[in-house]
Amino acid sequence: MSSETPPLRIYYAPDSASLVVRLALEELGVAYETVLMDRKTQGQRSPAYLRRNPHGLIPVIDTPDGPVFETAAILLWLADRHRALAPTPDSPDRGACLGWLFFLSNTLHADLRMTFYADRFVPGPDSAGFLRITRHRITGHLDRVEAWLAGTPAWIDPERPGIVGLYLAVLLRWAALYPVGDKDWFDLSAWPNLAQFARRIETLPAAQRASAAEGLGPTPFSAPTYCNPPEGSAT
Repeated sequence: MSSETPPLRIYYAPDSASLVVRLALEELGVAYETVLMDRKTQGQRSPAYLRRNPHGLIPVIDTPDGPVFETAAILLWLADRHRALAPTPDSPDRGACLGWLFFLSNTLHADLRMTFYADRFVPGPDSAGFLRITRHRITGHLDRVEAWLAGTPAWIDPERPGIVGLYLAVLLRWAALYPVGDKDWFDLSAWPNLAQFARRIETLPAAQRASAAEGLGPTPFSAPTYCNPPEGSAT
């Protein structure tokens, strides 16, 4: 990176979707800066932030081309810009990579988010039923990912997991932890391929650096604990 090019800047909150982007940045080994967003005071709703992401969600990354928002979009921008962590556009594996990336973003992540905030989607006594149905759907998603990992292609090798593998690891973490105090439904050992994958990802130097930066503990994906970040809050 030339001295005239500003480093990438990620607007983040601990243990939020920005964690996926931090992992990718660490794996790429590129220079970046962080800007902590205070979710308790709704910092992501400030006018300055909304100019970067009109949806008021974390993360956003400032790039030489302007701000990029949405987790999957940021990951794909990073992979294409640095020609790493994903098959290139001319690769025969590109279509499969995009399919699984957007499955994680649009399906698994979206359904997990509905379990975190079930009462927002279905207020009142019906939220418990909604939560059960959504978790049943998530279990089906994980069953399919488990089967897919049994024949893992080279582009998601745990030694070099790429954007799909990093995203998956974080989603496994959240499934085990959130909503707070309601973890009995999820047991990663029910999916041996996913459990092995999570254990391998968390040994990578990039994952260890990200874990230290956000206070995620020694086993952030295979046996996660609630984060104790050196700055900011996960809530």
